[in-house]
Formats: sequence, structure tokens, C-alpha cells
Amino acid sequence: MSSKQTDSKKDSQNRIVEAARQSRAQREKNYRERALKLFPQICGRCGREFSGKKLRELTVHHKDHNHDNNPPDGSNWELLCIYCHDNEHSRDQVSDWYDQDTPDTDTSSQGLDMPFADLAKLLETKK
Repeated sequence: MSSKQTDSKKDSQNRIVEAARQSRAQREKNYRERALKLFPQICGRCGREFSGKKLRELTVHHKDHNHDNNPPDGSNWELLCIYCHDNEHSRDQVSDWYDQDTPDTDTSSQGLDMPFADLAKLLETKK
């Protein structure tokens, strides 16, 4: 492939990516503005109030985690501050991590801790 073809292919890809970013930003702007009109400007978890420049710290959380589900009544949204929003999403990651079985866990000896099992051997070697 010539460099002209690869450059045009990269330009095409860049245009597609930029269009997708603009579309996403427009969607977010629309539902964020609607959510700010529907709900009080208070974090739904910690109860902090937001106004002025601090209003940018108030985010729209999708309860079902589907960013394309934006009903006009806002039933899938809740306003959360950036800290509570991060906490909400990290909960899922942590719970998923705890649900996984670890390969180094030996289930056969659970609850049967025997700290003095080899004590007799240790004492014999000292004699």
C-alpha cells in the first residue's frame, strides 16, 4: 500500500472517531441538561448541593448502566457527584473481583488450622 492510501485511510478513521465523539458529547449534553432541569442539584448519595462552577462536579448516573436508555421522565437517571459516581461504578468492579474463585485457595483445609502439627518433629531434631 502506498503512503497516500494509508494517509487517506487514517484520515477517514480519524473523521469517523471524531464524529462518534461529537455524537456522544451531544447525547450527553442533552440528557445532562434534562436531568439538571428535572432533579434538584443535589447528589443523590451524599446530599451535597451544587451550584455555579461546582455544578460541573454533578454527573448523571444511569441506573441500568445503559447510556442509550434516556427516557424523557428521567427514570433511569440519578444525579451523583463525581466521587459518589466513581464509587458506584467501582462497587461493581470490586464485587466482581470478590466473586471470582482464586486458584490458590485450598478448600480442603478450611477451618482446620493446625499450628503445632510439626512441633514434635522440630523438638526431636534438637535432642
